[in-house]
Amino acid sequence: MTDDRGSAGLDVVVLGGGGHVGLPLSLAFADAGLNVGIYDIHQPTLDMIAAGRMPFRESGADELLQRVLPTGRLELGADPGMLERANAVLVVIGTPVDEFLGPSMRVFERAVDQIAPHIRDGALVVLRSTVYPGTTAYVALELERRGRQVDVAFCPERIAEGHALEEYRTLPEVIGADTPQAGDRAEALFRHLAAKTVRTSTREAELTKLFTNAWRYMKFAIANQFFAIADQAGVDYTSVLRAVREDYPRAADLPGPGFAAGPCLFKDTMQLAAFTADHFPMGQAAMQINEGMPAYIVSALERRHGTLRGRTVGILGMAFKAESDDIRASLSFKLRKLLEWAGAAVLATDPYVDDPRLVPLDRVLAESDILVIGAPHRAYRSLDLSGREVVDIWDATGGGVRL
Repeated sequence: MTDDRGSAGLDVVVLGGGGHVGLPLSLAFADAGLNVGIYDIHQPTLDMIAAGRMPFRESGADELLQRVLPTGRLELGADPGMLERANAVLVVIGTPVDEFLGPSMRVFERAVDQIAPHIRDGALVVLRSTVYPGTTAYVALELERRGRQVDVAFCPERIAEGHALEEYRTLPEVIGADTPQAGDRAEALFRHLAAKTVRTSTREAELTKLFTNAWRYMKFAIANQFFAIADQAGVDYTSVLRAVREDYPRAADLPGPGFAAGPCLFKDTMQLAAFTADHFPMGQAAMQINEGMPAYIVSALERRHGTLRGRTVGILGMAFKAESDDIRASLSFKLRKLLEWAGAAVLATDPYVDDPRLVPLDRVLAESDILVIGAPHRAYRSLDLSGREVVDIWDATGGGVRL
């Protein structure tokens, strides 16, 4: 189902507007009174949105979608002609890394090819998702070469997935622009959502986003490394972590251990590694630690049992983080593969993920010899797992960090 308004103008069109980044942003702008176009090539997603159903979990989004649909301020379509009516186009596709852990720029080459014939002169183009440094300038140059007279800015998405609608109102918006006009226009647009803006150049804004995610990734890595050191020393890491942090403000920001996964942190750290001349050794080390956590769990179980052959291991939680249905880059799937390679029979479950390979929680609990918390969903905290062998590096079950 699509909504065709003919020649009516649109304040903003979100390219990729049906995804985890684009849809909450589209809803927030529509709720702020703007006429918003959701441009997405995946028609089933558009049909679901038009029917008033969110295609993924996002706090507060179900109610917001129901509220803005009747206003007529939301237009859905898979025709790029929608871009011709937009005062501003927000591009929410990011730069992935390839099999060599380098940035793949082809996605933005295709994006320029896609939007250049349709975007109107005088429009504002805003890149929203994480990009390799220099991408914004590249897009501006390529659009100019195609004869498009537009303003281009980079305004990075900085919200935590699942909390977008709350954080749009509470977090400052970075406005990266290389001309005063582009900066002023982008700032005016995002003032509909954010109470505060921070002005930078496009290259500074690109590095701001990459540094932010790499910093978080490295913090998770040191937490995981500390956990492994404590485990090998045979001490209770829960006790160590409490002693480090309790009433000691200089260590209050040390996170607990767990899987550091999802579609951004690993990818953005590797983009910095590709960008800098020394290949970012601290980021590379963080990647090895975080990506190695599933293997560490499997090797620890093998040391304890000798072999996992003939044993059934249940994984509770396959999303990449708690209270999410997003499985992109989830390390629970890597854990499942490594356990299977080690000879274990593996049963996996998740209350939010729709996957035919998953089984009900009751079956996992009934048939598993060993339970591993893959994602720390709140539902697992109420389980009675006394007397069970449980691997819970998150402390999701309230029994402390345990391997």
